Amino acid sequence: MAEQGNGQGSKARPGSRRVAQWMRDYVPLSGIPDEYIAQDGTPRAVWTRFFEAFAALTPAEIERRFGTADRHLREAGVSYRPPGETADKMWPLSHLPLLIDDAEWRQLTAGIVQRAQLLELVLRDLYGEGHLVADGAIPAAAIAGSPEFLRQVCGIKPPGGRYLSLYAADVGRGPDGRWWVLSDRTQAPSGAGYALENRLVLSRAFASLYKSMNVERVAPFFEAFRDSLRSGADRDEPRIGLLTPGQFNETYFEHATLARYLGFLLVEGDDLAVSGDRVHIRTVAGLKRLDVLLRRVDSNFLDPLELNASSQLGVPGLIDVVRRGGVVVANMPGSGVMEARALLGFLPSLCRRLLGEDLKMPHIATWWCGQTSAREEVLSRLDEVAIEGAYRRDVPGFPGQSPVLAGELSAADREKLKSAIRDRGMDFVGQELVRLSTMPVWDQGRIAPRPFVLRIFAAATAQGWTIMPGGFCRIAEQSDARAVSMGDGARAADVWVISDKAVPATTLLPAGDNVRIRRIAGWVPSRAADNLFWLGRYLERAEATLRLIRALATSPRDPVKGSSTVLHAVERTQRLLLAWGAISQTARTQPAKVVAEALQSEERFGSALSLVRSAQRTATTLRERLSPDAWQVITEMAERLALEVEDDDAVIGAAELTLQELASFAGLAQENMNRAAGWRFLEMGRRAERAINTVRFARQFAYDEATGEDLDVLLTLVDCQITYRSRYLVGPLLAPVRDLVVLDPYNPRSVAFQVAALNDHIANLPVLKENGLIERPQRLAVAAQATLTTAEASSLHTQTLFSLEQDLLNLADAIGLHYFPHGPHATRPEKLTGLA
Repeated sequence: MAEQGNGQGSKARPGSRRVAQWMRDYVPLSGIPDEYIAQDGTPRAVWTRFFEAFAALTPAEIERRFGTADRHLREAGVSYRPPGETADKMWPLSHLPLLIDDAEWRQLTAGIVQRAQLLELVLRDLYGEGHLVADGAIPAAAIAGSPEFLRQVCGIKPPGGRYLSLYAADVGRGPDGRWWVLSDRTQAPSGAGYALENRLVLSRAFASLYKSMNVERVAPFFEAFRDSLRSGADRDEPRIGLLTPGQFNETYFEHATLARYLGFLLVEGDDLAVSGDRVHIRTVAGLKRLDVLLRRVDSNFLDPLELNASSQLGVPGLIDVVRRGGVVVANMPGSGVMEARALLGFLPSLCRRLLGEDLKMPHIATWWCGQTSAREEVLSRLDEVAIEGAYRRDVPGFPGQSPVLAGELSAADREKLKSAIRDRGMDFVGQELVRLSTMPVWDQGRIAPRPFVLRIFAAATAQGWTIMPGGFCRIAEQSDARAVSMGDGARAADVWVISDKAVPATTLLPAGDNVRIRRIAGWVPSRAADNLFWLGRYLERAEATLRLIRALATSPRDPVKGSSTVLHAVERTQRLLLAWGAISQTARTQPAKVVAEALQSEERFGSALSLVRSAQRTATTLRERLSPDAWQVITEMAERLALEVEDDDAVIGAAELTLQELASFAGLAQENMNRAAGWRFLEMGRRAERAINTVRFARQFAYDEATGEDLDVLLTLVDCQITYRSRYLVGPLLAPVRDLVVLDPYNPRSVAFQVAALNDHIANLPVLKENGLIERPQRLAVAAQATLTTAEASSLHTQTLFSLEQDLLNLADAIGLHYFPHGPHATRPEKLTGLA
């Protein structure tokens, strides 16, 4: 875009002597960012105030504060997934914010509010009476050619009264120094959650500077948005869900952040079911009515019955429920049609027609090639415009490229492009080539200019459109970037709107005098309960594997040093690791490699590293339910186990530290989680897995002919050495060891203790049948507890232990089938209680 104020001449010098010296030290004269300099060539006051504070900091202090920001991102697990990649990356936050003064922000706000009003009116007409197309204000082909125009939605009055509940616009500096709209976001605008996370990070790293700069708070925007969604429902205390495509979506972290911050349920399509004219959430207490659905799934994938039949992300029958007014969907399905670039050229005339005024914030000059005159204009100026897809990000015929610049194409590709435009011009638009304004970034200890795009968010409320004071800023790494997306090596920045007066601290928490006292935590969705159950199982399984590794690493494996009985115990330990998938058969022939492979093999599904990573993946789906401390513990375990170990001492050290971290997680869950259904399922996963593993330990090392060394290994594995020695003044004997490990209800590591805990948790969960009969999970748990209560140590033979293990496995499976229904079980044939 226009090059304004490149730092040339005396006017471009900072107004403060300290800032002037700081700028000479950290900023090359030819590299002063555009945003720092106003149209008259003088430094903008907001940037001068900001750099005054920076000039007072030493280089070491600056790096320390930047390190604080990076550490928070790492510990909180703030991440995103670039399109086409399978692994998450740490959120690339720029350490410097984008600053906008209050007067300039008011101009931006006016343009965004007007644009949101206009697009809402256009959507009402397109899916309603259709006057705009009938009168020729919009060519029918420009609408019909968009895959986001849903004929199934035509004639439906949106429940809640609005097509757009959340709107966003990508804006940048224009050739004349004003802000210009680059694109509209009406489908399911992303970035608000990341904008919130950016603010949390930088406001902590620069706490005093943040307060002194009078930065406008973003909490009132989210409060207004949340209240607006609530008011759209038809009951006083609605249940609101945020519909996500799932953990493999590139912005899943943001979905979890918004759900946690706004107090919404994070749900996937499989969590929801249609019953009558309502949408319900599958919970562990049965189906519960959902009133509002904030969607982050594209419209075409919302309902496989009426839209994309191959979709596994949506809810069968959802469109019919919307048609009947049974659920508010924000944004309304089909609203993504307004993102088509083909419509940009018609917005100025539509604004005059519908609002009676000109656009306050223009967009880039755009020609839709579906019209003859526009097509010829684009072809005659092919080297002067950028070619974009009219309806999609990619340009048809040039996958992965957007925009396409004819001047950079080969002669063959240039002719291919021209032919495509002539043959099917409706798929293409030509847009004016523009240069993005630059903002300051911190690059290797110096200030550097980088192009940026600002996404501004607007929420529809009863009082009109409310604008987030700030937004989501994306910064390109290339100095000549024309567009910026997070998949193109960009970084993000917080956006500070600077007020002329003090800004009061705000929060989403309601005032104390208007809060209804409640002591219910709500019912957890079945999918979340399933993931909590398996998170507990994975962590407990990892603990059992680590205990085996530690026992093996501290045992002599050399025939010269170890007795035959000790070596026999070692052999049984290795056999158990092999059966659990922690080591390969090949590794058993190389004793020195056994413990290292069991600890950190990426190929073995049962290694400690693989199990912790499985727990980490499961925890990713629970971001809205886990505290930052709990997430940090899981992340640190995965990072530690991935470090290369050199010898048995390193293996022992890594295993012991990881076991301590597992104990820390258990303590966090025990002390910090509410005693609601979610905590119970996490605990049930841990107790079920510990019971199964302890029986396997007993079967392996307390078999009928077990030696003292075998029993000693067992006591070590279940952490009962001290208890046994204080209770029995003799060496390990079979009957007392079996009693302590399997039957003792007072031993928190025994099988009996785990089964008693499972019985308690199951008894406190909701009953799903109305026939008064005991349900299968509780029936199996009660039977197992009765067996353990009445058994005697002398009767616990190897075959008895094997049968007990099978009973516990069946109990774990029964819990899953009963509370986490999937596939054919998801319909639940029995009549449900609590259908609300």
